[in-house]
Amino acid sequence: MIDRRTLLLVSMAAFLPATTFARQSSPSPKTFDYGPAKLDIYAPDGANGLPVVFFVHGGAWEFGKRSQVGAKPAFLLANGFCFVSIDYRMLPEADVATQAADVEKAYAYVRANIAGHGGDPKRIVGMGHSAGCHLIALTGMRGGLPGVAGLLLDDTRAYDLAALEKNGGMVRAYARVFSDRSQWAALSPASYVDGRKHPPTFIAYSRAEGRGEESKAFAERLRATGTEVTLFDGSAYTHMSIDRDFGRDGDALTAAALAFLKSAVG
Repeated sequence: MIDRRTLLLVSMAAFLPATTFARQSSPSPKTFDYGPAKLDIYAPDGANGLPVVFFVHGGAWEFGKRSQVGAKPAFLLANGFCFVSIDYRMLPEADVATQAADVEKAYAYVRANIAGHGGDPKRIVGMGHSAGCHLIALTGMRGGLPGVAGLLLDDTRAYDLAALEKNGGMVRAYARVFSDRSQWAALSPASYVDGRKHPPTFIAYSRAEGRGEESKAFAERLRATGTEVTLFDGSAYTHMSIDRDFGRDGDALTAAALAFLKSAVG
């Protein structure tokens, strides 16, 4: 069930402009090298001072690419945002700690340069799916995304790695990627939820195994710090469709996420 705050945000979305779910042709990005890898910036012609969604793709920390964005760029541009999608170095070339550092470097590049593309560096929301969700949560919670306006976290189990093992989830990709137990605390977003209030956070989970339990536990931990948290029950989605359907006509997660985004960036 969608929690009360999410229900309010979905209700707000009903009053958003008709362009919310308008069909748009896919825009073309401009590509830049931020150091370790490349990123794509999507911005409307003549944009000035628009809020920005900074997206990190999934792929089990081992594969994926910045072009795998589906309807997100067209949808977000139609609704008054710029959109950025980044590449980061993959396993085995780079471990997860290095990937997180890549995300922070990409964010710093965007923050320093987005104004030249019509974006507002003071209104950036970090978004990620799957492995990208973990990396956005990790960097956002530990302060590696300075000035970030909000975090949109889409479906991971890797919020608290010690708890994940205790719950029987340290298997398959998680066991391969997080094989070094000594790194678990440093690579767990939950380790940095230490009483400080964090940016407004939207947490969505699919029906994939364990996603609901881990997401709810992380949401409650954040709420205990006074952080504004929206928890979206995405049990109608698979792990892939909760990302793939974003921006499609009539998608419930998209409506809730858009209302959150508009609230986060003021």
